[in-house]
Amino acid sequence: MKKDKTLLIMAAGMGSRFGGLKQIEPVGPNGEFIIDYSIYDAKEAGFTKVVFIIKEENYDAFKKTIGKRVEPHIKVEYVFQTNNNIPLKYKELIKDRIKPLGTAHAILCAKDKINEPFAIINADDFYGKDAYIKAVSYLSNIKENHYGLIAYRLGNTLTENGAAKRGVCKVNDNNELIELIESSTALVGDLVTVEPLDGSASYKTTKDTIASMNMLLFTPSLFKILEEKLPIFLENNKNNLEKCEFLIPIVLNECLEEKRVIVDVIETNATWYGVTYKEDKELVVNAINKMIKEKIYNKNLYEGKNE
Repeated sequence: MKKDKTLLIMAAGMGSRFGGLKQIEPVGPNGEFIIDYSIYDAKEAGFTKVVFIIKEENYDAFKKTIGKRVEPHIKVEYVFQTNNNIPLKYKELIKDRIKPLGTAHAILCAKDKINEPFAIINADDFYGKDAYIKAVSYLSNIKENHYGLIAYRLGNTLTENGAAKRGVCKVNDNNELIELIESSTALVGDLVTVEPLDGSASYKTTKDTIASMNMLLFTPSLFKILEEKLPIFLENNKNNLEKCEFLIPIVLNECLEEKRVIVDVIETNATWYGVTYKEDKELVVNAINKMIKEKIYNKNLYEGKNE
């Protein structure tokens, strides 16, 4: 019997740099979003369910667009990123916050929907078919106390339209993650400038440096870790609850320091595309049109697929 695997799609971000709700910005010939191609590739690779994490006020827009298109092809559930799971003593302090509390908090909001190995992705990133194939292969044999990270070459994740936040990876000889450094990164000629967000000194590195695009692979054991760490995070940031973010790279780094988990780094040869800035959209549209011409995708995405 085929093991269930869930794709958890992080779509509660506000898209501030892009200037709108970029998760539902059309890039395909029939108005498809990047999410459409992500779900198509995930289903083809062997994922059996999709869970969207969204803001409650965006539910109708998602349901009428992406939901309508993909629900005939794969099981779909929706989760709202709300503060219902915030301990009571912090709720009053955070009640006026508009921006979601971060990716680790978003994942915790999906706790009741996931009982099987799962991957997380960003809604507005195009990861490529090979990434999903590698993810399914890893999740099919995931070991206890191991998580996975699908890794890209940093230079292949950036455009010349501006800086972008990337997770720069330090990896050991066993392809295990040592540290994930959230950084502002930008192409400068043949090199990449890296400015760690923790305030560490900036530096230049090669385009071949390994980077995370937030395609991470977990077992449900993660939820217990998140439940344990959320109150600690809130207490440590109680004077900055309007701006602080409970992020999954922070949690992974803490778990690595505590030797609670091993994070296996799985490199993909897929090409990443994304829309960080409005100017990026044309690049994504052109790439998808090229893949349609090469018959990687049908012009009508699910054409000829028997469900």
